[in-house]
Amino acid sequence: MEMTREIYWNVGHGVIVPMYLLVAAALAVLFWGMWRRHQVWRRGQRLVVRNDDLAGRLRRALIEVLSQRQLLRVHGAGDMHALFFWGFVLLTIGTTLVFLQADFTDPFFAWRFLTGPFYLGFSLVLDLAGLAAILTLLGLAWRRFVLRPEGLITGRDDVIMHTLLLIILVSGFVVEGLRLAVTELGTPLAPWSPVGWAIATLFAGGEPESLRTLHKTVWWGHLGLVAAFFVAVPFTRLRHLLTTSSNYIFVDQAPKGTIATPDLEAEGVESFGVGTIAEASWKDLLDGDACTLCKRCQDRCPAWATSKPLSPMQVINQVQAVAFTAPEANLVDTVSRDVLWACTTCRACQEICPAAIEHVNQIIEMRRHLALMAGEFPGPEVAAAMNHTEINGNPLGSAFAGRGDWAAELGVKSLADDSEVDLLYFVGCYASFDPRNIKVAKSFIRLCQAAGLKVGILGKEEKCCGEPARKLGNEYLYQSVAAENIAKIQKYGIKRIVATCPHCFNTLGRDYRDLGLELPVEHHTTFLAELLQAGKLPLKAAAFTCTYHDSCYLGRYADIYAAPRALIAAAGGTISEMAQHGSNSFCCGGGGGRVLAEEKLGSRICEARAKMAAATGAPLLISNCPFCLTMFEDGIKGGGFEEQLAPRDLAELLVERLLAPAAMGRG
Repeated sequence: MEMTREIYWNVGHGVIVPMYLLVAAALAVLFWGMWRRHQVWRRGQRLVVRNDDLAGRLRRALIEVLSQRQLLRVHGAGDMHALFFWGFVLLTIGTTLVFLQADFTDPFFAWRFLTGPFYLGFSLVLDLAGLAAILTLLGLAWRRFVLRPEGLITGRDDVIMHTLLLIILVSGFVVEGLRLAVTELGTPLAPWSPVGWAIATLFAGGEPESLRTLHKTVWWGHLGLVAAFFVAVPFTRLRHLLTTSSNYIFVDQAPKGTIATPDLEAEGVESFGVGTIAEASWKDLLDGDACTLCKRCQDRCPAWATSKPLSPMQVINQVQAVAFTAPEANLVDTVSRDVLWACTTCRACQEICPAAIEHVNQIIEMRRHLALMAGEFPGPEVAAAMNHTEINGNPLGSAFAGRGDWAAELGVKSLADDSEVDLLYFVGCYASFDPRNIKVAKSFIRLCQAAGLKVGILGKEEKCCGEPARKLGNEYLYQSVAAENIAKIQKYGIKRIVATCPHCFNTLGRDYRDLGLELPVEHHTTFLAELLQAGKLPLKAAAFTCTYHDSCYLGRYADIYAAPRALIAAAGGTISEMAQHGSNSFCCGGGGGRVLAEEKLGSRICEARAKMAAATGAPLLISNCPFCLTMFEDGIKGGGFEEQLAPRDLAELLVERLLAPAAMGRG
């Protein structure tokens, strides 16, 4: 017996023309529907670079889509969706091979490749793929319609998608089962299509003519459903098959956290930031169409987790709704100020998003519109901090002349007095003026001195890096202080900069490049790890247990996870990790300029994080960010964990383990 089957069995080759006409009509509707959506995306502003290295972008997008690795980061629903996707891809490939042989290689070249062992394997793989697709689709439907996880939005589109896909898959197996019941049941071929074989047994003994009639009816029904699937794509969330893939192609390839730097002096520009759809980018509008409403961003959002009104998912979909229904509406009013100001810009939403959506920059652009066009901030305390930054160069209101006073006893001079140094330590505002963080700055200096390095600071010439002001939308103030800092750094011919603040580190090393500063900037954790590896940091390990907090701007923004842990291990530490750590770390609540703002809505993020740390049972909470340290001081006190948990910076921990600390003085 030949190991193959007759394609178009029972329906005949006469179906080819009407079949292709039906599919062509369905695809025409699909393209028309997507073109209409494309016209809406075009209402957005052009982006400078999103089509460079198109081949590389296509390759990376293909890898992301086929691997489903973003989905697999969340087990359960993610695993099921990935299995369903792979099953459906295999079925699509199988269907394509059938059409390829039946309508191209066989009629034109008399070549049939669906024969022999290849055909048997082909039949088995497709049956198993179809079964996997059905089972995972049922699992996803059970989760969505029965379990109904909190926050998961379910509507008409979900009913259409699940029902349509399920009927397509089941009807395909029924078609196969009816064919097997008439042609292969009882032959060695049948077991190679195990699901079809099982269905065929249900029809065993039926009249062949009746089975043929039923087969032809179901075959046409199956084809009609496939056509309906194509038609439904642009009009339901099935469109994410195209839009999510496109989003991966046009993903921002700049360093993570990059924000557009507008020319504030540009002629003819009357508005800054995003207040309407016309001021948004086309990628912002594509983001809304790419969203699958999976709520992963919402689940990871620290603001949402502490009962604030911000849901990154809802923000993206509110922007989309305005674009398609009321393009002249005010976006800020639609999204609401409480939502916009609640964001800590922690980037947890973007890191977990399986659709490559850029939530944070959309929020920052709307904040920019509020700050620059209306002079609005989260509260009077933030407005006061902006004033302090403008007048004294720091948001804390301290006199700029005393910015370097803390360093005098350590023999550290400002560059104005001595510019022959190994590195510039960009201290930042909190380490310059806040007593708790001054201890961190002194610890870092002592570690550098122990390594034989000469450190310089800008002292009273240093100003706030501008990051909090920028994240709160005050781009004008950010660019003003940034220009002054850059001018001072360039004046002294500095070659290397180190910061103990991840916010300063990111701002100087990434954002300042748009304004002309192109110098290597390091965070003190990686800098100290290099010194340790080179044998220049004389540490004596002493056993201790701690938990470690991955700050958002060092972890998710810079992908620095190993260096701090290596330093803790070298110091003799054993880390008891919190449930949310690494790229899944939970924010301290101080990012996005929130360190300057009162937390008036919901519960406090810093207390939620302190609770997570206390749950590990470790007595020390180690971090590497002045904002985090400040927030944890408050969170531990507010949460009532003072007796069981103490916050420390990594530099403080290391300086206690220097082989000769007494020789370097005390702060």
